[in-house]
Amino acid sequence: MPDYPVIIRDLPEQERPRERLARHGPASLANSELIAILLRTGAARQSAIALAERLLAEFGGLRGIATASVERLSTVKGMGLAKAAQVKAAFELGKRLAAEPQHEKATVSRPDDVVSLVREDLRYKDKEHFLVLLLDIRNRVLRISTVSVGSLTANIAHPREVFREAIDHGAASIIAVHNHPSGDPLPSKEDRLLTKRLKETGEIVGIPLVDHIVIGGAEFVSLKERGLI
Repeated sequence: MPDYPVIIRDLPEQERPRERLARHGPASLANSELIAILLRTGAARQSAIALAERLLAEFGGLRGIATASVERLSTVKGMGLAKAAQVKAAFELGKRLAAEPQHEKATVSRPDDVVSLVREDLRYKDKEHFLVLLLDIRNRVLRISTVSVGSLTANIAHPREVFREAIDHGAASIIAVHNHPSGDPLPSKEDRLLTKRLKETGEIVGIPLVDHIVIGGAEFVSLKERGLI
């Protein structure tokens, strides 16, 4: 093989991932080929596809690449900061698309609706993230805001920050959501106490707390369904 980086366009046309994608659609390509399109070039003595395969192997698949930092990706031989940033940007766009409401304003009527909106954003977080969904009078989502980010095992959220968001954006009601990186969605004593404080504050300011949902891996718990709201 040559000593210079191999460019995808140097491959035979029938083997070029970009042309195959255009002809047959993205579903026809392997993960390594899709990543190779992002990378465009490989490194010395390896093609873009070989570099993509190396990434998948080193990080244990797509999930590992998605959760790796730009700095960590850039340390792989042949990557560098530019390629690492391209890959992270692609995964971030995919995550945002998955979390984006299908309509201009999504309507939530049950816990499953809420989870479908935020699960992708929280799925790979290694720290607790506390989010608040701001709703209008028809339970349509006005905004999803990150109120706070905690440690590996604990989140710190204060009703002041939660309801400041709600008041600033004219919310009629709110739904609180946070993740448990451990994968266990069972609400802790602190979760139940915070829920009680949010409920009481909401009654005072006239912006009721509709629910507080804890997400852990593929499971979730609604504190409203548990009778705690």
